[in-house]
Amino acid sequence: MTHRGWFSLLAPATLALVSISPVGAQVPSNTIPVSKNWNAGRTPDGQPDLEGVWDAASMTPLERPAELGNKEFYTAEEIVAYEKKRAHDLDRDRRDGSAEADLGRAYNDGWFDRGAHLASDRRTSRLIDPPNGRFPAMTPAAAKKYQEMHAWLVQHADDGPETRMLPDRCLVFSQSGPPFIPGNYNNYYQIAQAPGVVAILSEMGHQARMIPLTTGTVTRPYLPENMRQWQGDSVGHWDGQTLVIETTNFRASDQSRFGVQYDGMSDENLRVTERFTRTGPSTITYRATVVDPTVYTQPWTVEFPMEKAESRVYEYACHEGNYGLVGILSGARAKEKAAQKK
Repeated sequence: MTHRGWFSLLAPATLALVSISPVGAQVPSNTIPVSKNWNAGRTPDGQPDLEGVWDAASMTPLERPAELGNKEFYTAEEIVAYEKKRAHDLDRDRRDGSAEADLGRAYNDGWFDRGAHLASDRRTSRLIDPPNGRFPAMTPAAAKKYQEMHAWLVQHADDGPETRMLPDRCLVFSQSGPPFIPGNYNNYYQIAQAPGVVAILSEMGHQARMIPLTTGTVTRPYLPENMRQWQGDSVGHWDGQTLVIETTNFRASDQSRFGVQYDGMSDENLRVTERFTRTGPSTITYRATVVDPTVYTQPWTVEFPMEKAESRVYEYACHEGNYGLVGILSGARAKEKAAQKK
């Protein structure tokens, strides 16, 4: 279920600045169209105003259906048909199909808040590069490691809490990123600005990123290479009206993924460049480019609109009263005991 609430700014943290230049990569232009005859305004210290609560929920899929090829946008007529089909496909209250299919739909639809319409940009996928809207292939070494880890998890995923995937342990979430990858619920983001810093609170996981800004002669030192965090080490700067956030120093494990919305692997070489552009009175366009040369054969980029919301962001306490992990592990022990009796 979604949770909406409020947060206050903390003291600016000192984080690292990293320059990301995907060598030889074909990436989308950094210029994002802005509504004509409109100005975002400025905060008291002169930053372009991104403050507020923003909603990234929509029916737009992360990857483009393969049959659409390089088709980037739907027509108005296609949107009507798409939304009708998508609503049916995503309906958790359906009771057609096998018992296994019914079980796979898990919770009823009341617990989901994925959006009732295609995103306002009319895109056929949030992934905009590669041009086919599909994730690029992994390198041979990464693909081998990925397969081996999945094979290991078949036997050992329930050994203990440390062997469960990172989202199960409330450590990493698709929605909170970076990069942001909207999911089935908790797709709100609250942005607050103060001199020299931008704070972004993700509803999912209730994780707040404090992002120091490089402005003029004010620079930020690099964190040491051995200081790593699950959400990486971020620093921002303004490129005209666009807030650019560059993140490195991600903490990595054999189970490092991008949350539950995309199971693709990442490692310690992950670099993410995010761009936030206020493109209209009620819209921020979010774009993020992922570079991880030891995992992916080329960079990939997601883009989607974030719409202004009037709601608050309530706390999402992932482990408060959460008996799911206890149930998973106790169920596994019971299964082992039953097997021993046979």
